[in-house]
Amino acid sequence: MAFTPIQQGITNSCFNNLCLIVTDMDGTLTQQGKFTANLLQTFENLSSAQIPLMIITGRSAGWVSGLVSYLPVLGAIAENGGIFYSGGELEPIVLSSIPDLGAHRRQLAEVYHHLQSEFPQLQESTDNRFRLTDWTFNNCQLTVTQLEQLDTLCNALGWGFTYSSVHCHIKPVSQNKGTSLIQVLSNYFPQYSPKQVVTVGDSPNDASLFNPELFPLSVGVANILDYANELSYQPTYVTTAAEGEGFCELVRGILSRVC
Repeated sequence: MAFTPIQQGITNSCFNNLCLIVTDMDGTLTQQGKFTANLLQTFENLSSAQIPLMIITGRSAGWVSGLVSYLPVLGAIAENGGIFYSGGELEPIVLSSIPDLGAHRRQLAEVYHHLQSEFPQLQESTDNRFRLTDWTFNNCQLTVTQLEQLDTLCNALGWGFTYSSVHCHIKPVSQNKGTSLIQVLSNYFPQYSPKQVVTVGDSPNDASLFNPELFPLSVGVANILDYANELSYQPTYVTTAAEGEGFCELVRGILSRVC
């Protein structure tokens, strides 16, 4: 499938009515795993233009509670849709329907150990201890076929599965970034229509953010092309640059039209 370059969307004024940018973090904001000075300046440029920013990531509740306190963001959604932190508030809001988080964690551990019995090379991620709604293990040297097998195993056990460039996630079936973003917008930011939101991502766990029926203004940074055949939805536009530089490219284009 051919991807539409971001410049075409900028030139056609498709982003002129945007009210909010919602972006993934790892591989989308980071450059080789780090925030750059260019990215932080881009955050400042968005703030000066009064364009709010929200982060939506597969990272843990523990990681995101710190980030949302330091970055100039409206809020952040963690664990691929499981947890929401409003800017300035440290108490997490659980978005998934989980009546008992302790029992939930025990069930997730059981599923992980079952997967590990089939794939002994699986290694729990270092931030898994800081999670509430999902369970993660490292996504390293797993083939597409193995990832599909893990997905099938999780589904057979009544759980969902997704993966990014960093982690594989065992999660509640209905928990994903797109559903949680709609929930957060409806409950906390009803002034923002999904059609006025630009969603940005780089890997399969961002696919629900590319659903054109929900988010017609979606953008993949160039490294999304590595997963072109693994996405349930494709982004509307793709940047020329990869990772954080791709995000900065998108913002420069947006600001060139609205400033």
